[in-house]
Amino acid sequence: MRQLIIARKDLNMSPGKLAAQVSHASMAFLSHMIREGGLQKRASLDNGEMERYEIMITMDPAVYDDWFCGIFTKTICEAKNRNQLMKAVSLAEEMGLVENQDFFLIKDNCLTELVPEEIGEDGVGRTLTCIGFRPLPDDMAHAISRKFQLFK
Repeated sequence: MRQLIIARKDLNMSPGKLAAQVSHASMAFLSHMIREGGLQKRASLDNGEMERYEIMITMDPAVYDDWFCGIFTKTICEAKNRNQLMKAVSLAEEMGLVENQDFFLIKDNCLTELVPEEIGEDGVGRTLTCIGFRPLPDDMAHAISRKFQLFK
């Protein structure tokens, strides 16, 4: 199992910005699972304030056994530009992977160094920076990553 992340090279992100975007991409699948899990709020009996959240997560055994309990293998590749990054989306969809379940498009809110490429319905400008995949079997990850080079 490995997690594949593909980041855009043409944005010339600073090392810190690149690290943040790749981190967002790495955490996206887990964040999604947590948000979708059966959230239960537990209030303190003494004062009624929120004590903790309890979340039920359902996970494929291979992801848990081979990735979470393994070595968190990741491959970080580069896309020359937005169009090449979107080719990864096409490849993923051809393999039956589903956006916002198996892969996640990461868009920066452009509050620091990036210039917005698009303006959302909420009026916020965003730029597509990378795509993060849930941990995949090596053969699936390689079927996508072979079209890209390792990030340099």
